[in-house]
Amino acid sequence: MSVPVGQMIAVVRHVLRERWRGNHRYPLVLMLEPLFRCNLACGGCGKIQHPTEILRSHLTPEQCFQAVDECGAPIVSIPGGEPLLHPQIEQIVAGIVDRKKYLYLCTNALKLEEMLPHFTPSPHLAFSVHLDGPKEEHDQAVCRDGVYDVAVAAIRAARRAGFRVTTNSTLFSDADPIRYRRFFDEVMALGVEGMMISPGYSYAKAPDQEHFLARLRSQSLFARILENAPRRWKFNQSPVFLEFLKGRWDLECRPWGTPTYNLFGWQKPCYLLDEGYATSFAGLMEETNWSGYGRASGNPKCGDCMVHCGYEPAAVEATFGSLAGLLATARLTLFGAPNRPLPPLPEPAHPAPLRVQANGLHALPVLGQTPLPLPILPPIPLENNAASACGRVA
Repeated sequence: MSVPVGQMIAVVRHVLRERWRGNHRYPLVLMLEPLFRCNLACGGCGKIQHPTEILRSHLTPEQCFQAVDECGAPIVSIPGGEPLLHPQIEQIVAGIVDRKKYLYLCTNALKLEEMLPHFTPSPHLAFSVHLDGPKEEHDQAVCRDGVYDVAVAAIRAARRAGFRVTTNSTLFSDADPIRYRRFFDEVMALGVEGMMISPGYSYAKAPDQEHFLARLRSQSLFARILENAPRRWKFNQSPVFLEFLKGRWDLECRPWGTPTYNLFGWQKPCYLLDEGYATSFAGLMEETNWSGYGRASGNPKCGDCMVHCGYEPAAVEATFGSLAGLLATARLTLFGAPNRPLPPLPEPAHPAPLRVQANGLHALPVLGQTPLPLPILPPIPLENNAASACGRVA
């Protein structure tokens, strides 16, 4: 595990304080979305399919600071859209760092190198660069050629400038374990602090629905990728969560652990699902029917999800919830995971081909419903050839 000591202390202090207060639901990471606008159009993204007036809008620094203060989580993640497109992102970052929060600014890195002079290196700031795999896989995932090379150059520039850098990688069903093991070696050679990995979640709005991972296939894939993981691989994640990805530790989703605040308010119930909004953090915690979410609830939208935003808080809970959990986590940290037989790799599902609507977006199936027949229409080209390299969006 590669997490700054100060961050670990802040998280432990926060968890102990909340448990001492008798709180069983508390945030660990605030997912702060100051805008949805992006300079890419990735096939697996569920965040950019909003009307133009929404994509042109953004939160003010004051709104961001209010959300940070209201939530009280020790860690703040700024995902996207692309945060570096925000006209006041420097003020937002500086204000959050001044509050001594550990901030992870997620970026596709297309603007990172040119923006580095606008920021100051700090133990509380890390750029989390989106890399979905080796060059070919990454450029295909983001639907544009050359993005991988730009991201690698930006990582090197940020490290030379003294910034903390991590990577985040979303793995899809066509991931090759051998190629991803080489990819992890290449990423660590760039000098990053740590890597974050997660299976893709099938956003209902994402154009590419074919390549998302179901639970059994996720477990089998991650077990193969992480088998006998070399000590040089550093993950910016808890060892319990990595064991969960491999199907060797049972966790139940804790969606309240990573609350989301964006242009619409506090999103119910989590970063991945969009089922209404609360006007305050207290309202989010009190009004949300938490029992209706997570795998144990039987909610079909949650059945295959294994994404870190719901299960990393569960891993932290498992670590500090008992002495046995703490000792097991310590063993994993010090000695690594024991070798076990690999689970079989299930055959991937073969869904029906996606249909393109007149607006250039794909007609998506609704969970539990049979889609109505729609005419097959030619796609409308996106600006800047954003989808020209995307082998998944036909």
